[in-house]
Amino acid sequence: MRLLSCACAALLLTAAATVPAAATAQTPPSAPTPRSPEEAALQTRAEAFGKSMETMSTEMQAAAAQTDKAKAKADLDALQARYQPEVDAFAAEIQTFAAAQGVPADELGDAVEEIKSIPAMVRAEIETAATTPAAPQ
Repeated sequence: MRLLSCACAALLLTAAATVPAAATAQTPPSAPTPRSPEEAALQTRAEAFGKSMETMSTEMQAAAAQTDKAKAKADLDALQARYQPEVDAFAAEIQTFAAAQGVPADELGDAVEEIKSIPAMVRAEIETAATTPAAPQ
């Protein structure tokens, strides 16, 4: 169960990275206190991963804001490709931790797949926001 809490905390950290900073004044919920050195290491890694995803989101927002749409697309492609290996590695860390804790792989499968899809999800949200006209004030 603690593993799922760590995975959920990781997902919360990464989900917070998909929302532009101006869109939320709330801080993401803090991760549960780790109970083992392995959990502490995973929690530390999840926090670093969340910060990396925030950086990716900021970079993608800047790329999408370009007036040259062809360059924007090329830059977004490059950013997504650059961050995907880190995302895949983090997902693998979650799987490895789960296996070491004796958690059946099917219990964490959806979370791992969701983690792997973060760059594409962030990109899609940013592209949608960039193409949606601003609401009149």
